[in-house]
Amino acid sequence: MKSNDEISSLTDKAGKELLPGIARIIEQARLKTAVFLNAETTLLYWAIGHFINHSLKENNRTEYGSKILATLSQLLTKKYGKGFTYTALTRMCKIAEIFDQEMIATLSQQLSWSHLIELATISDNLRREFYLQMCIQQKWGIRELREQNSKMLFERTVISRQPEAVITSQLQELKEQNKLNPDLVIKNIYILDFLNLPQLYSETDLENALISQIEQFIMELGKGFAFVERQKRISVDGEDYHLDLLFYHRKLRCLIAIDLKLGKFKPAYKGQMELYLRWLEEHELQQGEEKPIGLLLCSEGNTEHIELMMLNEPDVKVAQYLIELPDKQWFADKLHRAMEIAKMNADNNDKELAI
Repeated sequence: MKSNDEISSLTDKAGKELLPGIARIIEQARLKTAVFLNAETTLLYWAIGHFINHSLKENNRTEYGSKILATLSQLLTKKYGKGFTYTALTRMCKIAEIFDQEMIATLSQQLSWSHLIELATISDNLRREFYLQMCIQQKWGIRELREQNSKMLFERTVISRQPEAVITSQLQELKEQNKLNPDLVIKNIYILDFLNLPQLYSETDLENALISQIEQFIMELGKGFAFVERQKRISVDGEDYHLDLLFYHRKLRCLIAIDLKLGKFKPAYKGQMELYLRWLEEHELQQGEEKPIGLLLCSEGNTEHIELMMLNEPDVKVAQYLIELPDKQWFADKLHRAMEIAKMNADNNDKELAI
């Protein structure tokens, strides 16, 4: 017969063994409950906004909308308590205008009401769709969504330079097939203000600084990047070359070769990067992986030169890096200029095809 101490030891051991499994069951149930409550809350708020919008239009009261909402807010708060402020009701109405019932039913399973509020602040439909799909695909929290929008991620991504039809098509592929195009991942401008570099620095200084701040650099590159190697030795015909940085992107399933350059882009850089990519494809490509992509990071931008040299170039991308954060107008002007050049090139191609 076992003593009380032995029984106590056995029961303690059994309890500890059972705990992890039961904890998983509880956590899974809590997660399902949280998702359900989030979805139901989103559907409720959307239904309220839709009802208000429809009623105001049907009764020709839209011009008095703000006053009606103010009164309605007081009545709802008195009857149901918090959650029905004037601001909350205007957000419900705004989101109901942007998203139809079918869309909200799907989005309520993927995003929180706070996500939808943030997305509703983006007036441009194309920009909003970009942040919406990236938010779902990369599982952004509300804080990251706000940060990426504030940092003008769309304007800094290669896709922003494409015609609207191309952007729409690639976002649709991401939505329906979960197919992530490199142009949605790679940026044309990277902000490296965390490096604290001196006014005069070399490519080696830049590389060392990036390695010492590798976590922040990966955060700037974006989700899915994994650091592989620095100064990757590439031997061709007995001559050694060294690639500055080598990364891998999990979603794209390919190596990303990064070369750091001071000054503006030069045509010779493209040829050098193409050599690196062919070598990586020959010697490093694993089964199931896509072809490597090259990214030339230059400290100065020469948009027209790059657009002319890199038009429709799928493997080699050119981007500018900044060690200080500029104002938003700088981004807007640069994007506008890049889009003008891209449109001019597209028009010229159309004319050539017509001939």
